[in-house]
Amino acid sequence: MSEQVIMKSFPKPSEVPVPEGAEGWEELYPYFLSFRNLSGSEDEKFWFCDSQHWPTVYKPFETIGGEFAVKCLGQYNTRHLLIPPANGIEFKIHLGYLYMSPVPVPEDQIPGRVPEFEQRAGHYFQNWDSLLAGWKDKVRGTIQEMEELTFEPLPDMVPIEDIIGGVAKDGSEVLMENYDRLIQLCYQNWQYHFEFLNLGYLAYLDFFTFCKEVFPGIPDQAIAKMVQGVDMELFRPDDELKKLALWAIELQVQSAFDNTDDVEGTLAKVAALPGGQQWIEAYEAAQDPWFNFTVGNGFYGHDKYWIENQEIPLGYIKDYIRRAEEGHQIMRPVEELVAERDRITEEYRSLLDGEAQAVFDAKRGLAATAYPYVENHNFYIEHWTMGVFWRKVRELGAVFADAGFWESPEDMLYLTRGEVRDALFDYVTGWAVGTEATGPLYWPQEIERRRKIIDALSTQRPQPALNTPPAEITEPFTMMLWGITTEQVQQWLNADEGDDSGALVGMAASPGVVEGIARVVTHADQLGEVQEGEILVATITAPSWGPIFGKIKATVTDIGGMMSHAAIVCREYALPAVTGTGKGSTTIKTGQLIRVDGTTGRVEILEEAA
Repeated sequence: MSEQVIMKSFPKPSEVPVPEGAEGWEELYPYFLSFRNLSGSEDEKFWFCDSQHWPTVYKPFETIGGEFAVKCLGQYNTRHLLIPPANGIEFKIHLGYLYMSPVPVPEDQIPGRVPEFEQRAGHYFQNWDSLLAGWKDKVRGTIQEMEELTFEPLPDMVPIEDIIGGVAKDGSEVLMENYDRLIQLCYQNWQYHFEFLNLGYLAYLDFFTFCKEVFPGIPDQAIAKMVQGVDMELFRPDDELKKLALWAIELQVQSAFDNTDDVEGTLAKVAALPGGQQWIEAYEAAQDPWFNFTVGNGFYGHDKYWIENQEIPLGYIKDYIRRAEEGHQIMRPVEELVAERDRITEEYRSLLDGEAQAVFDAKRGLAATAYPYVENHNFYIEHWTMGVFWRKVRELGAVFADAGFWESPEDMLYLTRGEVRDALFDYVTGWAVGTEATGPLYWPQEIERRRKIIDALSTQRPQPALNTPPAEITEPFTMMLWGITTEQVQQWLNADEGDDSGALVGMAASPGVVEGIARVVTHADQLGEVQEGEILVATITAPSWGPIFGKIKATVTDIGGMMSHAAIVCREYALPAVTGTGKGSTTIKTGQLIRVDGTTGRVEILEEAA
């Protein structure tokens, strides 16, 4: 890289232009979330945009996912485990996108945290299986309690039974209590989310660091391969669809899948065929819990879940039937992944002997035990918990819509969760007093004003980072999960967005070299456009895009490290991947012929689109 094309820093938050029509955007979010530079430090700290988890602009109510996730990540680093070098991650919203700034532990405090960390982490690692079983019970219990919450319009009068029974309450307290409880249950499962997650990363990081010490020059991918090929619950939804596709072929009911957009019609056609009822029973059995799965990532109210939009899983089944009948191997290549894992593990293990070999075995074994949780938690929290949460939010939104507060249930997403509580009291007060609530006179035009601001913010992609980066980035989670390394930040600062050859350079996340036509996807709704044999280029991929991975040749993302969801899923599907390119999704165009080298982390544009 030449000095002329390297900027010394990213823009300051105050220097990034506000899109036309988005003026006053800060007021849409809680005061503590928006960049307001009250202390003067926001224009000084290094911030990176977490487009890996939040790739689109937040509506006000949707900040709940970011707030709960990053707050709870911080508590486990800082207060539960006392991870020696890492506290939490500070987070703010700038122009509708979430930015993060890692909080280091002062050097003089690190030694004092070590014994506490060893005792606390040691307890989990020594009792991993039993504690994890308890974790699943806790999470499922929370989900069940959330399912039981109801949101219904208030009646014209208190039932006579309540008068006779001396209840002395009007039912409005249930509506308000259930809203508060919904928020608390969501928060509760986000606390559980991080009980094991950071330990999974730490176990892998410990093994990673050991390998780097005893095998100088070992590729990052070789270490990752030594824990691959595991049975992950996150892959179960996709695996269920594949089994259903093969079962449909065996029962010879595949002709019923000609128009899967018509869900009722498709299922009726299947049921009418010989053997069709057997398939229907298998299909219904797979839904609980595996259809509590979204094509997005669970952080947005607009994410579509299979259980509520069954044309999505039926469409995937239809495509799997086609591919299986064409002779494609649709199941994940687990046996090959396991064989490669065992081969590489033994290759490096044989270079050691005695105590070093025993340490290698112990650290690899711990990493392999903890590694599946890094992905599995996604199903239980981001998919299942948040799917139920958003459904209940829409149920409450419908109560307001029926009362004239706004037009559709989804409009409630334009309020903050504190404003929803105020609107609830407005609603129950008007009902109780026998007069019109204020909300129907206030919220429709206010929601429309906010909608225009959100739409304006959505016209501008976020800066990948803000302010001057540190000379060296050392925080382990930032590097492993987001791929924010010293080298990657320098790549982002390269005005040519590539190396001297013009190639995009990112993280070598999953090995292999392929050429193919690019398909740029910026939203899950575009997944239906992906064609067989194309290369997926995205801001980030969601773990739920498994059915697409069977179609494509490779993946390129803007953000993500070796332990990002995109990297892990691509390795498990044996697809080449380059993550953390910075601006791959805005540099590459659909239809271009590109070469992806997942072994070295390079992406080249070979030919322009036809």
